[in-house]
Amino acid sequence: MVDTVIFIGELAASIAASWLISEILIRLITRGAKRAGASADLIRSVREGLSILWGVFVAVWLVSVTGIGSMFSFLTLSGIVGLAISLALQNTLTNIISGILILSDGVLRLHDSVEYGGVRGRAVKIGLRATWVKTDSGDIAIISNNYLANGPLVNFTARERLERKLRL
Repeated sequence: MVDTVIFIGELAASIAASWLISEILIRLITRGAKRAGASADLIRSVREGLSILWGVFVAVWLVSVTGIGSMFSFLTLSGIVGLAISLALQNTLTNIISGILILSDGVLRLHDSVEYGGVRGRAVKIGLRATWVKTDSGDIAIISNNYLANGPLVNFTARERLERKLRL
């Protein structure tokens, strides 16, 4: 009986510690996204995604630790599921990773004057999958972040900001 109580206490402490670490990471990533000029919707999406990821990790860990499932079966199943998801979401994941890189590098911020592939205008929304550019004629061009990251993207507004980064 005492062993069971100790085991449950250790599980609870481990979950609490992992939650605390995940919250710290989420807040650091959120702070970085705000500094990069990310929209509130983007920041909320990133926070929700990271929270879901933490929940999945905790659930898998709990099932493994409590002995409900063997480690081998979990590794096999998670490998197969991971492969299926990554193949199904390959383009989406590429755009999301490119969006994160664009924001973290500071290459593009809201209201920057940009040109890509003959489209020139102001960045009015930077999302995880795509960036919206409002042209001088008032049209909205939605460009995948993967295309922007692979360039050539010309940012007319960020010259001083990007030159400072180059000097460091």
